[in-house]
Amino acid sequence: MKYWLTAFICLFAAAATSAAEPTVLTPADTKALIAPPGRGVRIVALWSLDCAYCEENLAALLAFQRSHADVELVFVATDPIGEKAALEARLKAAKLDAVPSRAYADATPERLNFLIDPTWGGETPRTLAIKADGTREAVSGALDAGRIATLVD
Repeated sequence: MKYWLTAFICLFAAAATSAAEPTVLTPADTKALIAPPGRGVRIVALWSLDCAYCEENLAALLAFQRSHADVELVFVATDPIGEKAALEARLKAAKLDAVPSRAYADATPERLNFLIDPTWGGETPRTLAIKADGTREAVSGALDAGRIATLVD
């Protein structure tokens, strides 16, 4: 009995820590976030709690990444890190909590928006593809597999 109880506790603890808890994103962190990856493509998916299409976009991006090993995916919530519990719950409920996730930690979110993408007006969802050769492409709005493939290629 003691063995099973210990095994259950270990499994529960592993499951609880497997969720990617949002970490802070400060102006100093943006340089590394948008730096070209060593290989492939980094997709930065910007979303917010009040966005109608964001969960669908995040799910489409995750499905695309699963069949493209050269794609690195990062979710960035434009909501403040103070909303961490709500952000984590939303990602977990949508089964999107295995992806590295960040949340804004700056008094001026517009500053972070500009540092991430100077051409971005702050609308969500916003998807930024950064390629190893340094080229970047960004789109706003709903995504499907075809639009993601065009963005990445």
